[in-house]
Amino acid sequence: MNPEKALVWFRRDLRDHDHAALAAALATARDVYCAFVFDTDILDALPSRRDRRVDFIRESLVELDASLRRRGGGLIVRHGRAADEIASLARQLGANAVFANRDYEPAAKARDAEVARRLEESGIRFHLLKDQVIFDGNEVLTQAGKPFTVFTPYRNAWTKRLTAADAAECACAGRFATPPAGTVPTLAEIGFAATDLAEKGIRPGMSGARALWDEFRESRIGRYGATRDFPALKGVSYLSVHLRFGTIAIRELVRAALAAGADAWLNELVWRDFYFMILDRFPHVDGHAFKPECEGIAWDDWPEGLAAWRAGRTGYPLVDAAMRQLAHCGWMHNRLRMVAASFLVKDLGIDWRLGERHFAEQLNDFDLAANNGGWQWSASTGCDAQPWFRIFNPVTQSEKFDPEGRFIRRYIPELARVPDRHIHAPWQMGRIEQEATGAVIGRDYPAPIVDHAEARQRTLARFSAVRKAE
Repeated sequence: MNPEKALVWFRRDLRDHDHAALAAALATARDVYCAFVFDTDILDALPSRRDRRVDFIRESLVELDASLRRRGGGLIVRHGRAADEIASLARQLGANAVFANRDYEPAAKARDAEVARRLEESGIRFHLLKDQVIFDGNEVLTQAGKPFTVFTPYRNAWTKRLTAADAAECACAGRFATPPAGTVPTLAEIGFAATDLAEKGIRPGMSGARALWDEFRESRIGRYGATRDFPALKGVSYLSVHLRFGTIAIRELVRAALAAGADAWLNELVWRDFYFMILDRFPHVDGHAFKPECEGIAWDDWPEGLAAWRAGRTGYPLVDAAMRQLAHCGWMHNRLRMVAASFLVKDLGIDWRLGERHFAEQLNDFDLAANNGGWQWSASTGCDAQPWFRIFNPVTQSEKFDPEGRFIRRYIPELARVPDRHIHAPWQMGRIEQEATGAVIGRDYPAPIVDHAEARQRTLARFSAVRKAE
């Protein structure tokens, strides 16, 4: 039986088009209400009351509310525990059903189970739809019916299974109900302060996503494979925060990638599905190594090394520039995420979970599935990870992906006058040249915190010890 009244619960899908839960509600209910909850279970765990992600969400909600009002509806915004607020709101509105898009994080799945139970007690149905991925974790399986744990065969199976219907737009047409009077609360009303989104050039909402997407699709998607690894170039889409909060639909990106024959770009979208699948099917990765034997790795307890890495003061320019970019704007180029993560784990010998936590606190686009997957790949503890004996050399990575040092100089002004031949390893300059360039090692810029060759041997020994114990 179709519901007379439905409530659509927006979470990480802040748009009113190509939206699976909204489309399903509008197709089946006479009147559809829309709601968002500033979930205190999430907000109270944040390390700062000045968080760009909360600011981004709030501004995106203002735009979403305005768009819904133009269509005869509007957004009801609550502040509290989501499980309490959604059950209470559904009863108040007389809704027969609640629709939401599926989330794959362990805490989110536990929350949704509680919501489902609370709604069932009131005779209200709870429908979860697939929206933030192309394929759910149980849709792309091996011939034995098990989840893939290696990316390439997963990608091949994903691609083989894909049809036009899987990436088709979810049409959001139907009747909206007028919500009770109310507005989107200010940041201050939910206990937060404004941030520097505008100053950093971060434009929230559907309009922000559209501007970035149109520019990338029209001018760079075809060159993505050739330029994506060079942080000094404008080669990537910069859409990650919009994908994280759903101000643009993954289906639209896949449709465009297929139409443009942009295989390199599509490959990145498949990686995204892969990491969601891993988190969904192997939830122990949240806090633990995917490979159980890697739980026995003896990491170094080195607070000073961790602090130097966080501050961009390791003495390795590309690593430091990457960490300073993160501190400056809450974003880091994907190639540099791998370089910075590898350096923390395999040069400094520090537990990958400490780096994962730092990224979780700092990244505007923080997504548990991708962040965890990336860190475990770099640490060689995850599924289909970088082999433990392959260790990024931070100098050669710098020479390869920032050959002229343009990115380094952007974030490390103390190295601005260092010539190209020394920008990747400035400690190799003689003292006279250091003085001449204003980059005296140990005074103006740190000496390398570790010797990479020695650190590499320690890492090989660290992982060999675990393998021998198997």
